[in-house]
Amino acid sequence: MATCPICGKPSVAPYRPFCSKRCADIDLAHWLRGDYVVPGNTAADDELVPERPVDEE
Repeated sequence: MATCPICGKPSVAPYRPFCSKRCADIDLAHWLRGDYVVPGNTAADDELVPERPVDEE
């Protein structure tokens, strides 16, 4: 049986891989604060939002 990555208790189906909503919410907060980062290359500023041509009417 898998264990909760936050507290180490056994995970339960509704919150898998967590043991409870509390631990799932703690994990979500880590992502939202930027504590977790998916590895990859940093995009240059001009790659973040592609420029769209201005429609001339």
